[in-house]
Amino acid sequence: MKKDLPDPMHVWLIMLKATRAVSNYALADIEAAGLGDSDFRVLEVLFHKGPMPVNAIGPRVNLNPGSISVAVDRLYKRGLVSRVESTCDRRVRTVSLTESGKELFVPVFRRHMALIKKTFAEVPRCDLELVEATLKKIGRRAELLAESASPSE
Repeated sequence: MKKDLPDPMHVWLIMLKATRAVSNYALADIEAAGLGDSDFRVLEVLFHKGPMPVNAIGPRVNLNPGSISVAVDRLYKRGLVSRVESTCDRRVRTVSLTESGKELFVPVFRRHMALIKKTFAEVPRCDLELVEATLKKIGRRAELLAESASPSE
């Protein structure tokens, strides 16, 4: 008996469940370090990309303007980031990781990388490459569909 082709809805649900499981596993260590998910994402982008304006951080870490402001304020109060107003435009504040922020973030990020690596340990490299390529195709297709969709769809 031949198996039916995978149903896209079923595959999407499996993808969501897997993403949630990996996120929950990795988030436990992040939270144990006293950080929330949005705090970690902000620190991560600043660590890898360097100082940037508050309004540029939000889209990179998938946070709306209000949420990014709250996250940056929280990190600022803890001394993990600094904020500097632009001399040209007072509306622009550049956020940077402080030394205290780096001291806290680097070991947390190293553990995070190790947890993710451990999660994927039983997946052969060729399968990882296939999953990566497939997810990129799906993501690009969804972006194209979103760009071309009318508001009533």
